[in-house]
Amino acid sequence: MPEIAPPLHVLISGGEGDLARALRGEFEREDTVVSAPGRKAMDVRDEAQVEAFFSGLERLDVVIANAGLTRDGVLAGLSGEDFGEAVNVNLRGAFLCARAAVKRMAKQRSGHLIFIGSRAARHGTRGQSAYAAAKAGLVGLALSIAKEYGGRNIRCNVVLPGFLETRMTARLAPERREEVRAEHALGRFNTVENAARFIAFLARLDHVSGQVFTLDSRLDKWT
Repeated sequence: MPEIAPPLHVLISGGEGDLARALRGEFEREDTVVSAPGRKAMDVRDEAQVEAFFSGLERLDVVIANAGLTRDGVLAGLSGEDFGEAVNVNLRGAFLCARAAVKRMAKQRSGHLIFIGSRAARHGTRGQSAYAAAKAGLVGLALSIAKEYGGRNIRCNVVLPGFLETRMTARLAPERREEVRAEHALGRFNTVENAARFIAFLARLDHVSGQVFTLDSRLDKWT
């Protein structure tokens, strides 16, 4: 009889967010073991806490670095503390999770890291220099990991889910929201459900690594 593959073990950081909840629901429809710790269970800013949480996992196949926050403001009015916090959560948090994960994945010679990025990393956004810088760093981190660990069958990809209707974007002014909507060729935003479906599909692709996927309909010029 053919050997039955074990269920996929998935960890989603920032587990209390809207996208994380949609991801959990998507994965749980399949034969998947999902862990989605929120900040109280695993604060990605705390190195010891991240290492302790990962060490307690039975197995680890997919890590989705989803924890993130914004600290908005034009550069001249942006405090060093706010800039540091944006980098600490969005970039350093992903680094800590990835580092803890590859220790396990390298031994089992398989694994997939998926970083949740942002279009701001490629195009910048007025008033979001801290967030854009952190997310841009995330792309560089992912590409380096893909090269360093590809020989051990570890994949690393970045997903830019697009503008999603979440608690993070709810405070955006209505007029700015419509300006962003107008940038979309389809005239509508992506949804957390669609983003979650794509990410769950990507998680199971064995031959894709070092890629950046954009999930909305804003068009980019070729360079």
